[in-house]
Amino acid sequence: VQLVQSGGGLVQPGGSLNLSCAASGFDFSRYYMPWYRQAPGKERVMVAGITGTGGTTDYADSVKGRFTISRDNVKNILYLQMNNLKPEDSGVYYCKWYGTDYWGQGTQVTVSS
Repeated sequence: VQLVQSGGGLVQPGGSLNLSCAASGFDFSRYYMPWYRQAPGKERVMVAGITGTGGTTDYADSVKGRFTISRDNVKNILYLQMNNLKPEDSGVYYCKWYGTDYWGQGTQVTVSS
């Protein structure tokens, strides 16, 4: 199993970033896939999730209306489009194969002027 993340970086407040998570080694389309964020000194929390078909999405209240989770079940890639970013969105973002201990390697997102 591999979850390989890309994207992230430094962006000014109000900017946008897109994260990707390429999955392999399991039947990606069957599983709910979430994104988590871990801010410095804080626990890892889920910010968005999507069902296997992509038909249902879930968002933390803090990101609703600004983040969009999506997936491509042909390419086996999970995405997180982040718009109107705020400094409090900063942290390391992780994708996860839900219900297992398999995580992506993490991607740093820093929102700062």
